[in-house]
Amino acid sequence: MPLLPITLYGDNILRKKVDKVKEVDNETIELITNMFDTMRNANGIGLAANQVGVNKAIFIVDITQVEDYENTKPIVLINPKIVKYSDEQTLFEEGCLSIPDIRAEVKRPESITISYHDTDFNEHTIDVDKLMSRVMQHEYDHLRGILFTDLIDPEQQKLFKKPLKKIQKRKVDIDYPVSKTTDYHLVL
Repeated sequence: MPLLPITLYGDNILRKKVDKVKEVDNETIELITNMFDTMRNANGIGLAANQVGVNKAIFIVDITQVEDYENTKPIVLINPKIVKYSDEQTLFEEGCLSIPDIRAEVKRPESITISYHDTDFNEHTIDVDKLMSRVMQHEYDHLRGILFTDLIDPEQQKLFKKPLKKIQKRKVDIDYPVSKTTDYHLVL
């Protein structure tokens, strides 16, 4: 399967709300398969469709490479919606394939309830916590045009201004395929 270019900070598609998926066809299944290959090649644990230039409400999560999560099944979420957030919040360091080499602590709810469709377009609602909750919230934010750098304190945001500009101008060393322009989108 081909590796898809990952969109980078500053790419227009990362700031748009995505469109809902109306049906899961062969094209959608191929996209999801390519997303898993692309994410794993980049050593990621989550990837939203708009991070590969596709304006669709899909994200994937595979945390099996993380210690203590080796037996967690990879998951595909189509048209996800977080329906409940816990009151308890935790601070945890996050990174993003679209914002390489930048990491920051982000405060998020400890657990969530999320509804979604699977690849057979069956609807599910699950409760998740800890790392799975965090990754799903991060990817869900992508689908709404929100980046983790939007959620950090203003002082820290100032420190990232120059590194973010370098990413936007593609003046960083990245060992996975990335989009060539800020207007990139994958034509399916």
